[in-house]
Amino acid sequence: MQVTTYWLEHAWLGAHAEPGVALDVTDGRITAVRQGVETPPPGAEVLRGFTLPGLANAHSHAFHRALRGTVQVGSGTFWTWREVMYDVAVRLTPDSYFTLARAVYAEMALAGITAVGEFHYLHHAPGGVPYADPNAMGEALIAAAGEAGIRITLLDTAYLSAGFGEPPTSHQLRFSDGTADAWAQRADSLKDGGHVRIGAAIHSVRAVPAEQLPTVASWAAARNAPLHVHLSEQTAENDACLAAHGRTPTRLLADHGVLGARTTGVHNTHLTDDDIALLGGTTTGTCMCPTTERDLADGIGPAPALQAAASPLSLGSDSHAVIDLFEEARAMELNERLRSRTRGHWTAAALLRAATADGHAALGWHEAGRLEPGALADFTTVALDTVRTAGPPPRLAAETAVFAASAADVRHTVVGGRHVVRDGVHAAVPDAARALTDAIAALHG
Repeated sequence: MQVTTYWLEHAWLGAHAEPGVALDVTDGRITAVRQGVETPPPGAEVLRGFTLPGLANAHSHAFHRALRGTVQVGSGTFWTWREVMYDVAVRLTPDSYFTLARAVYAEMALAGITAVGEFHYLHHAPGGVPYADPNAMGEALIAAAGEAGIRITLLDTAYLSAGFGEPPTSHQLRFSDGTADAWAQRADSLKDGGHVRIGAAIHSVRAVPAEQLPTVASWAAARNAPLHVHLSEQTAENDACLAAHGRTPTRLLADHGVLGARTTGVHNTHLTDDDIALLGGTTTGTCMCPTTERDLADGIGPAPALQAAASPLSLGSDSHAVIDLFEEARAMELNERLRSRTRGHWTAAALLRAATADGHAALGWHEAGRLEPGALADFTTVALDTVRTAGPPPRLAAETAVFAASAADVRHTVVGGRHVVRDGVHAAVPDAARALTDAIAALHG
């Protein structure tokens, strides 16, 4: 088999930045990691800067990228934001969704993201009429990720009601399969393979009736697949759940078998102490999305308490107010500093772990997120000579990346040993900005 050698000027090996590292890659995986290689070996691919494992965007709604800018006009709430989102959702077709998602996933690759968890609930045509291929929208996302060169975990989402005991609204008919059994039957035809893993999602406790939660959980368990759920993002949801069921959303999920090591709660913002203990005690993960949580004025979740309780942390860009996992990582720390008025809740190493290994694990890609033999050859390189990153010594490259770098500082992204982004240019979508402009303009007419 052909071996490709990558020479990394500086590499993140999990605990420190190491100068002069050579990675041998065979058939899409790292086969050797050699330290102390001071100069590039003959024929090696040279990556100057700071190379770290590829970033995992554990929570994405690709079509929300079309909202950027428009939903920042004026004021409003999460619920008024949602109405704007519905207006975009109703215009999408499988073809236009592919075009938009391909550009969005290219933007992610340019930001160093090598795997995305797509929380996918836009299933059917307007009015809820199934397409000839009932998974046409999901397959469009899978194809878009493939062309953009990144891995995808399609978290096919059950979304059955508008609220506790309420039928879907006209906007939500596109999202609903009617029942969890019908959702499972449709999702059964989605297949893992290559750049794709299939997982499941419960949109929220308000969108899946309590008695149907076990159907979704059992489907995911039978496939040993990731299971994600929006959890306690809004206090209004908590209040409605207490009124309907006399318990918190977390307790409701626990009572119906949803929590566990394969499950990730997204946001986990408004939790009680008992909720935190339940999540930690079941090793249910937490995906924080700080840029969206602050954009929507959702609040600051109890991430330190969740981690202390043994809930693994991952990161997502959610509504794509920005697509920048470095910003998500530092925002988690900086938000907590503002809330607590103390510093140093996470080291740079811990934040990078949330953005890499733990994010991949939340998406079912346990063999990714590390630069070590046997791991998938997915990595990204951050320049250390830009106006944001210049100055600190290379031994502090992790701190520089987390607390100063941005997506704009990414120079290379490699997925499965193949260059997807080289010198800041996407191989398949060389003008990603134009692709985004055209795709979004077509939606807005």
